[in-house]
Amino acid sequence: MQFTPYLNFDGNCAEAFAFYKELFKGTITFQSTFGEIPDGPPIPPEHHHRIMHISLTVGEQTIMGSDTMPGADVCAGGYAKPQGLWVSIGADSVEEGRRIFDALEKGGESSMPFQETFWSPGFGSVIDRFGTPWMVNCTPP
Repeated sequence: MQFTPYLNFDGNCAEAFAFYKELFKGTITFQSTFGEIPDGPPIPPEHHHRIMHISLTVGEQTIMGSDTMPGADVCAGGYAKPQGLWVSIGADSVEEGRRIFDALEKGGESSMPFQETFWSPGFGSVIDRFGTPWMVNCTPP
């Protein structure tokens, strides 16, 4: 069994995933816009650039995402800020955890600064500039 985070955005999915690709040193394995849907529902031309689906592979892990349609009800695929969840990252070292945390924090908002805790040599939580909540947790030596 595998669990894959699926992130939603309000028009900046491509920008977010380009950032995540560089930050996590991954590969975008699939990307399609709403304008590329064959025989799909009518999409206003000003929204053709929005991401219908994107997949980023980092090692053996995958994270996916898409943009939502402006004005759509949340129950019908509209955007809502993430709440009640965090995407947790397990870094192999404090240095790697600090690098990831600092990059996610730039333009975002830290809810717990990156620091040593009783369970980890490095932990911090942050909502990045795209609105995605992350926890960075370093593996104890």
